[in-house]
Amino acid sequence: MSVTSLTIFTGMLLSAKAELRDTRWLWRRTRTTPFEWFLCFPLGIRPSGRVFFWSYAFYLSRFLHMLRTFFIVLRHRKLSFFRLFNHSILLVMSFLWLEFTQSFQVLAILFSTAVNTAVYGYRLWVEIGLPVRNFWFTVDCQMVLLCCNLVCHFGVLLLHYLRGGCNGIGAWLFNSLLNVAILMLFLRSYVNEFWRRNLNNPTSYSSSKDYSPKHAKLNGSYAKLN
Repeated sequence: MSVTSLTIFTGMLLSAKAELRDTRWLWRRTRTTPFEWFLCFPLGIRPSGRVFFWSYAFYLSRFLHMLRTFFIVLRHRKLSFFRLFNHSILLVMSFLWLEFTQSFQVLAILFSTAVNTAVYGYRLWVEIGLPVRNFWFTVDCQMVLLCCNLVCHFGVLLLHYLRGGCNGIGAWLFNSLLNVAILMLFLRSYVNEFWRRNLNNPTSYSSSKDYSPKHAKLNGSYAKLN
């Protein structure tokens, strides 16, 4: 899972860089910065080219995450509604990115795959018995991902009204509603787990070493992390 995420992250990053280099003349004509292109696709853009190849690869990787969830169920582990909702919605969201050429998808994929690489790499580190086991590492990574996406969503909305429209704004609006639902569920689980651990052990936040299946509902939040 970590290698897959790292491959998509690298491919998307290099493709976006090449896309910006090859269309440099367009930015001067339309007075658009590369950062604005990351947040707001121009109206009428089609889902073709190297960037959207990696977007499609990210969509296919969602099925790999769903397969992983299936194996978790077979191992008789408890699967919370939050985790099932998160995995299902992320598959729908990535499909909408391609179907409607939604703005912001490049940054969303870069953020998601970067966090996935770190989280799954850390889990591999833990599973093979190496030291420094900290449950809050995965949760904090997800929190960073949520904050980055939240800031970028405000940027898309601002550019949509300032630049005369962003492509796929209808899909973006639906995507935003789903993100709000996931955010609320994640914060609810995060706060509940934080207070439960503090009541049981005041120093648990800084020195927690108990990474067990009962915490899976947090590890499956947002993102594309499971």
